Amino acid sequence: MAGDRPHLATLVNDFARLRSNVAVVARHGLRQTRTTYADLAELAKRFAAELEIRGIAKGDRVLLWADNSAEWVATFFGCLMRGVLVVPIDAGSATDFVDRVQREVSAKLILCDSDRISRLRDPAQLLNLDHLGDEITTDKGTVVDGLTENDSLQIVFTSGTTGEPKGVVHTHKNVLASLRPIEKEMQRYLRYEWLVHPIRILHALPLSHVFGQFMGLWIPSLLRAEVHFENRLVAGDLTERIKRERISVLATVPRVLDLLEQHVNQALPDLRTRMQGAGKLSALARWWKYRDVHRLFGFKYWAFVCGGASLPAATEQFWNSLGFVVIQGYGMTETTALVSLNHPFRRAVGSVGQVLPGREVRLSDEGEVLVRGETISNATWQNGHLRQQESDWLATGDLAEFDERGNLRFRGRKKDVIVTSAGLNIYPEDLEAALSEQPGVKAAAVVEVDMEAGAEPMAVLVMNGDNAAAAIARANEHLAGFQQMRRWMVWPEPDLPRTSTGKVLKREVTRRIASGEITAKDTGTSEAVSNLDSLGRVQLQAQLEQQYGVRIDDAAIQNAKSGDDIRRLIDQAPARATGAQPVARHLYWHWPWNPAQQFLRAVFQECIAEPILWLLANPKVSSEVRRWPHAPVLIVANHVTSYDAAFVLHVLPRRIRDRVSIGMSGEMLLDFRLGRNQGNWFLDLVGPIAYLLMTAFYNVFPLPQYTGFRRSFQHAGEAMDRGYNVLVFPEGRRSDDGTPQPFKSGSGLLWKELQCPALPVRLEGLGEIKARRSRWFRTGTINVHVGPVLEPQPDKSPEELTEILQNGVFG
Repeated sequence: MAGDRPHLATLVNDFARLRSNVAVVARHGLRQTRTTYADLAELAKRFAAELEIRGIAKGDRVLLWADNSAEWVATFFGCLMRGVLVVPIDAGSATDFVDRVQREVSAKLILCDSDRISRLRDPAQLLNLDHLGDEITTDKGTVVDGLTENDSLQIVFTSGTTGEPKGVVHTHKNVLASLRPIEKEMQRYLRYEWLVHPIRILHALPLSHVFGQFMGLWIPSLLRAEVHFENRLVAGDLTERIKRERISVLATVPRVLDLLEQHVNQALPDLRTRMQGAGKLSALARWWKYRDVHRLFGFKYWAFVCGGASLPAATEQFWNSLGFVVIQGYGMTETTALVSLNHPFRRAVGSVGQVLPGREVRLSDEGEVLVRGETISNATWQNGHLRQQESDWLATGDLAEFDERGNLRFRGRKKDVIVTSAGLNIYPEDLEAALSEQPGVKAAAVVEVDMEAGAEPMAVLVMNGDNAAAAIARANEHLAGFQQMRRWMVWPEPDLPRTSTGKVLKREVTRRIASGEITAKDTGTSEAVSNLDSLGRVQLQAQLEQQYGVRIDDAAIQNAKSGDDIRRLIDQAPARATGAQPVARHLYWHWPWNPAQQFLRAVFQECIAEPILWLLANPKVSSEVRRWPHAPVLIVANHVTSYDAAFVLHVLPRRIRDRVSIGMSGEMLLDFRLGRNQGNWFLDLVGPIAYLLMTAFYNVFPLPQYTGFRRSFQHAGEAMDRGYNVLVFPEGRRSDDGTPQPFKSGSGLLWKELQCPALPVRLEGLGEIKARRSRWFRTGTINVHVGPVLEPQPDKSPEELTEILQNGVFG
């Protein structure tokens, strides 16, 4: 147990004990990697040995700047083992900030991923986490002598966008003080863990923040849990992943719960009406009544763990009413995560729970939360040195109150309180809660404005097609007279500026309003949008969805011409942005990957397809492949006839040929499936049968040319995760005479996101036969040239990779 541990590095021993249990599931582009606890322990020990070899000693600093990954976790624990202080930097931080922190702590080593290496101005002494296993020693290190719970663990920089940054220093003891009461309470329930094993945590928080560390580093091994990292906070994608991966718990920030609420209400339009009176039902009755909601998430999913900002009571009540558990806690960087925690089985809606053992909390005369205890950091790093704090009490700057049951209820930030000319205090959180309940309000912030009569609250709203004045009027009906908002404005952008954990940057809102930077309309992006090609639009779509947490219709983004069009798409999401009638969807089946179907397909290929191809065509094969790769590969070929896939499969070794998933024209597959556009009624009739046979015996999936190709890319990634090679024809359409055509730019993006070797294949002779309309029965003119294998080049742009693929095929 945590109470028996002398330091946090003992968790590495727990990793080794859990052996083959999956510890981390992380995405790299379109791929997904699974790391066991044994693998994690080994990598952490190897990195500890690497630190010793490099002469990085106890008390030295290592800067860690990367997306969440198993390598992030392993290097963090490797530093713990050697007593080296980790300096975790938010993955979204600006390069200038990283440079200042690097200088401030005099980092002996920088750890970052490929996306950030090129942004560093001083790349000396760095390791690429994407290739960590290949770049460090195979020796295994041990825990440094004399490591205790009083030793420093990390330096977390909470600000520093202007001036010199200041870091909060945590010790092992600070974290252990938070783990002890939780682990003790866990013992009462762990006996039932086998019923739901494995607990899977979808982790949508940065590991550079203390709440993210709590749910991603400290808690999982205590539960033998799997941590699934997710940095794409789009509601539709989150629900799909929760269901597909059979997630148990989502750890995230309040903004994501708001986005998921909008998504669920969009998917089930009558839900709000059905929810009236739900609070009177038992938990089991609520689960049954809203089983369609639980079906969206999958029936293993049951809880949200929320932190990083205050969760509105209305949002918490919404999810509780549907039969989900909502757990939220209160803490900050200086408190090393948690001060209070809402018990998962003793609900206290609207509160952040009761104060955990080992903390002492009192409220000042103003209601400010003052905290002391073993979890509180008593040191900061500033001006190149560690400095001890003078007072045991930490003034948090947060305002709160205790209810009659001893639960702590958050009121807002002290600096945000608006004091009116009458001396009355207005808490913006109360006003924002009233606004967020109004239909049509996507986001709201209340800021202070100075008027001749004194300070007043002003509401800043992001609207979704409703009347802002009406929303203000409805919100005021629920507020006291002195709280009512008489001034408001509609923010012209799709969302308010936020931090990486979803908090609204009110200082930035106020600054932009005061400077006149915010205007009613901004049309500066119109021309840039109209000039984007398909690849650029895919990348823009991904950026917008990540920034605003919504799904944007593929066809609509391709048709957008101006910045106003883009804003309308975001405002209308997740509703269908393209209007009118529902269209037939491309289907991405997983049943062809069933082991039984895989066996039947292999029998068909080897016993029927291959002999027929040899008998009819007997193509000549030439190959530059010296060693066939064992990992899945992206196979790219030129496209001449409807039979090209059969020729490509013919030249592959059996172990590769029998495990290929083929990207086929999505529009053509759709016509087959729906029985249309085949030339006559009989062919239309047999079209669905042909679709079924192609799917079953050639493992085809749709690769649309005009819309929906992003989902197709995701399917290709899933296929590779299952061990399938992926075959695509990047020319996009068949050549009339075999003349090479330019590759579609999306092929380079696909290769970049799949992060795998590529195998070029060139078909020759088919174009001549096709042009002459002559027979090709054993003509001896069909040549198939293979290779050489192209290794992944993650540093190249999609456009450069497309050119490399094209040169690989055509020479």
